[in-house]
Amino acid sequence: MARRRSSLGFLGLFGRSSDLRELDGALRAVDLHPALVPEGVKLTIVNLMKDHWPDEPPASAYAPIAQLFGYCVAGANGFAGANGGDMAVRVEQRIEAALDAEDSFDAQIVLLALHAKLINPDVVERFGLSAD
Repeated sequence: MARRRSSLGFLGLFGRSSDLRELDGALRAVDLHPALVPEGVKLTIVNLMKDHWPDEPPASAYAPIAQLFGYCVAGANGFAGANGGDMAVRVEQRIEAALDAEDSFDAQIVLLALHAKLINPDVVERFGLSAD
């Protein structure tokens, strides 16, 4: 079966693909406005999702990814302020696990935020991240 392609839309004539709309909604839900994330980064996220889920990423997959990416962008204090301390702790645990499993999906999302230079400097310092 051919993999469905993501679409940014074109001159308002063609709409954005459902996966990008779903990701935008999930980013909004964690208080990260989608306009703050370059389209290329969002396309990379949905393509990583398609690699991780061979058929189609389930709708339930977008929220945890947005939480992880949102934490990376906002930092611990900003994320906790908008989403609560409990969610921040859960995301921090995922980042710790991603550092141990460097080839994991979560590690790819953190690395994407780092390479895109969207990651909060406090997150880099807190977890000792580097792009080496």
